[in-house]
Formats: sequence, C-alpha cells, structure tokens
Amino acid sequence: MRIAKHRLIGPEGNEAYGAFAVALSLFVFAYSFRFGQVSILAYYALWLPLVAVDYRRVLGNYAHYLWLFAFALFACLSVFWSQAPGATMRTGLQYLSHVVCALIAMRVVDTRTLVRGGLIGTGLVLFYSLAFGVYHLDPLDGTYSFVGAFASKNQLGFYASLAVLFAFAALFLGMERGVWKLAAVGCVLVALYCLKASQSATSVLTTVAVAGLCVALRALEMLAPRHRKMLFSALAVLTVGLGLAAVYGGGFEMILGVFGKDATLTGRTYLWQQGIAAASAAPLVGIGYQAFWVQGFAEAERLWAAFFIAGRSGFHFHNTFIAATVETGLIGCLLLSMVLLATLTGHLSRLLSAARDREALVLFTIAALLAVRTFVEIDILNPYHVGSFLLYFAAGKLTDGRRSRAHRFVSAGRPIRPRLGTVAA
Repeated sequence: MRIAKHRLIGPEGNEAYGAFAVALSLFVFAYSFRFGQVSILAYYALWLPLVAVDYRRVLGNYAHYLWLFAFALFACLSVFWSQAPGATMRTGLQYLSHVVCALIAMRVVDTRTLVRGGLIGTGLVLFYSLAFGVYHLDPLDGTYSFVGAFASKNQLGFYASLAVLFAFAALFLGMERGVWKLAAVGCVLVALYCLKASQSATSVLTTVAVAGLCVALRALEMLAPRHRKMLFSALAVLTVGLGLAAVYGGGFEMILGVFGKDATLTGRTYLWQQGIAAASAAPLVGIGYQAFWVQGFAEAERLWAAFFIAGRSGFHFHNTFIAATVETGLIGCLLLSMVLLATLTGHLSRLLSAARDREALVLFTIAALLAVRTFVEIDILNPYHVGSFLLYFAAGKLTDGRRSRAHRFVSAGRPIRPRLGTVAA
C-alpha cells in the first residue's frame, strides 16, 4: 500500500499522523524511564524516517538553523575536558539527535496539529498517572504529595501546566471547534485535579502567571499594533514594579506560606549555593555536559545523601542557568540562554506587530512557560524532555517565519528588510 507524501510530511494533510506523533512523543518524554530504550527508539522512529520521504522538505537548509545547534554542539565538544567523558559523549549525542527530531517535527507539523497532539499527549500522560500513580513522602518538609507515575511531583505539575496551555489554545484562540473543544475542557479538568493533588507550588504559580499573560495578550490583539506595543510596555513596567513591591513587602513569603513552603524553597536555596560553588571550579567551559550527577563522584554523592535521594539519580540543581554553568560553563549557559531569549522575544515581536497571529501567541506562551520555569527547573537542558522539544520546535518556527517573510518581500520585487520577528501570513 502506498501512502501519499502529504499524509506524512504535510503540514497540510498530515494532521492525523502529526497529532499522533506529537502525542506519542510527549508520552515517551514522560515515561521513558519506565519503558526504557524501546520507547526512545519509538520516538526516533516517528521522526527520523520522514527524512527518507523527502529530505529537502523535511530537513530544509540547516545553514539557517546553526544558531539552534550551538549549545548541542558545544555540549558534545565538552567530552574533551569532561570529568565523565563516557556520560558526556552519550548524552551529548542524545541531545543533538533530540534537537534534530524537534526541528523535523517543526518542519512537518503546524501549530494547530501541535495543539491537538499536545492535548492528546498530555491527556494520556495525566490519565496514566491517575491510573498508576502513587503518593510520595517528602522527607524535607514531611508532607505527602501525589507524584503520579513520575518520580517527582514537579514533573506531574509540568504536564498539567502544558495541558492547561494547550487547552487554552483550543478554547480561546479559535484554533479548534466541536469535539476538540470538548477534549480541551476534559483535559483542563484533569490537569487542575493533578495540580491540586501534586501540591507543586512551581507548577501552580507558573500556570497561573502564564495563563494570565495569555489572557492579557489575547485582549491586546483587539488594539492596533502601535497602541498594542505602548500598552504592553506600560503593563510590563507595572507588573515588574508590583512584583518587586510584593517581594520586598513580604508577598513572596505569604505566597510560599499558602503552599506550606519555607524561605529556603524546601532546600533549593542551599542547592543553588552548592551549584554556584561547583561552577566556580571551571567557570568558562564547565566540567562536561551531564558530568556532575555521576555515581561515585564525591560531590554528587554528598548532595544525594543530604537530600535523601536513595536512588542516586534523577536529581539536579533546580535552576537551568546554574546547572548549565556547572556542566558547560558560562559559554554553554549563554548559548542555551540565547536560544530561549531569542525564541521568547522573537515570537513576542510577531505577536505585537501582526494584526492577528495565533501561531505566535501559542508559541510565545510555550516559550514564556519554559522561561519562567528555568529559575526552578531544568526543562530545556536534557534530551528526551518535553521542554527541550517544545523550545526547539518554537525556535525553528521563528526561524522559518523570518525567512518566509523575507522571501515574500524579495519575490514581490520589494527587497525591504523585514522587521525582526515578523512572519508571512
């Protein structure tokens, strides 16, 4: 049986395969630690074989994406000075291939299909956790919380946050109709229950903040671009001012008290101090990608013991910038931050400049969620993680959008330099 190319590499016409591939990828990212290497091979099988269908359409010109590979390539290069070269080589190649898969997905899947696949995928992840999940005792604060089928309540909360985000896109951005809106409502209800059960302050606060940002930006779309930019700037300054006033006025401690947290964020401030101290050993290039949390290494063993991590794995510094600096130094941290910051500001520029850009709103929301979480998690630093997959998906769409816009001007005989972040309609 022959399958038409557009059914696989669309993006128009491959909605069924695209949504399935995105949903299964999200499920693999969530539970690969349970299902092992077979699940990772299934993830690769979803995206890499598409290159054989039409490599020009699926890959595009990678010269335009070099800035997206900068961190992954530097992570691979760190094997030459890594204190655990075997772990660095393996995980560096995994991260590089993970970026390639995300960019293939970006080329063959449009944003609407991403939203549909995200709804299905996060729904499956949350339902699986509800069916097979457990409660864990946190030895640091003595409380029980629902971690689902994960080893951490924060990961369950992250998928719940993503479910809310995708449902918002389906319900309020006019991207879906009929049965997909019903699916979005169901997804929101399950996600809210998981957020409540997990008691993850990180996930609850970031979800509320990003959802509020989306509502504000959706309202701003009713204004002309010029007025939209002025009002957004004023609201940004006001928000920063209120945030600083809340922090210095005791608001931060009050919010932590609602979630039963202390000023140390359940030991995270101590962990950050230890990370900064570790980064000072090799501040420029780091000790090697994924080369700190290695069994048998004294500092890793000490911190595992201090935080009661009996399995001696699956732990990190709970801060993307600190973790990246420890492993890849200031150079690696800057390269990774460049991808995140360019993606965030680029889609924001599209959003504030275009009359209506649903793709920019969805992808900016994703980038905003990842950016907020960088201060307490490492969602974009590891391979086979939904955070890094979505980051490079959004960054690739931004790059393709700029090139498409430039091509329109040149083709029309108007070689005008387009403004940063604009995209073809």
